[in-house]
Amino acid sequence: MDPIKDAFSKVKQDIQDLKEQLESIKFSLDYLNKSSNSNLDRQTDNPTDRQTHTSQIETHNPSNPTYNLNEPSNMPLKAVKSPISSFSTGNRGVPTDRQTDRQTDRHMNSLENSKKNDFQADNISSIDQVSQVLESLDSIKKELRYKFKRLTSQEMLIFSTIYQLEEEHFTVDYSIIANKLTLSESSIRDYTLKLIKKGIPIQKTKENNKKIVLSIPSDFKKIASLSTILQLREL
Repeated sequence: MDPIKDAFSKVKQDIQDLKEQLESIKFSLDYLNKSSNSNLDRQTDNPTDRQTHTSQIETHNPSNPTYNLNEPSNMPLKAVKSPISSFSTGNRGVPTDRQTDRQTDRHMNSLENSKKNDFQADNISSIDQVSQVLESLDSIKKELRYKFKRLTSQEMLIFSTIYQLEEEHFTVDYSIIANKLTLSESSIRDYTLKLIKKGIPIQKTKENNKKIVLSIPSDFKKIASLSTILQLREL
């Protein structure tokens, strides 16, 4: 198979892969932004929740009755029971809901850092792939320049005529080229054969088992226009 056609196919596939990766990166970025905003909103709401919780505890604590210390009391002495507390005695009185919030914050921050690291790794991978595609395109351009600079003026004229007639939606065969250039059909056949042997992408297909139709591969046209090829020859 023609190495130029292979290179074009590979570049086309690489470009498609890059498009898919860019869409994936965009989705990941949107997700990270939403996660960060959600976490900030939750952290903003927590102080209000804690204040409300503390206020409710204070409101429901009964006020201590006032006793006359000068009057003897006949009530039996009992050990004072400490009220049930929502505070953690093992952490110097830190509220248990605050501990839970901090643990949740640390967990969320860890998840976000992990996602950001993955996102950065994907970015680096995508940049590397873009660089590889650009290098492939540069290599193809050099290969095209080398091949087309080797053509004679007459061979380049034949190729340009095929390319241009196709762009004008003609069905290109030997006779139409011969009429346009006022050359014999046998001369056009000889030049076409020389072009193919030099690695120039020209396809030959037979219609109705008789008529030979000449064409330029569509993948080649997507990457190299006729004007681009002519410019490469001038470099």
